[in-house]
Amino acid sequence: MSNDPLHGKTLEMILVYLVEFYGWDKLGTLIRINCFTDNPSISSSLKFLRKTDWARKKVEDLYLKTNT
Repeated sequence: MSNDPLHGKTLEMILVYLVEFYGWDKLGTLIRINCFTDNPSISSSLKFLRKTDWARKKVEDLYLKTNT
C-alpha cells in the first residue's frame, strides 16, 4: 500500500476533479497559467502540464489541499 496520496490518480483525473470543483475561471485565478484562462480545455491543459513540472506540481498541490 502506497502512502502517496496521489497514488493511482492520473493527471487527467486530478484536472477533471479540479475543473468540476472550481470551474475554469476560479482555477485560472488560483493557478495563473494561460491554459486555464485562455480558451481552456482538458486536452490542451494536459499537454501543457505534462511538459511543465512546476505547473503540474501546483495542480497536484491544489488537488491535495482541496481533497483533505
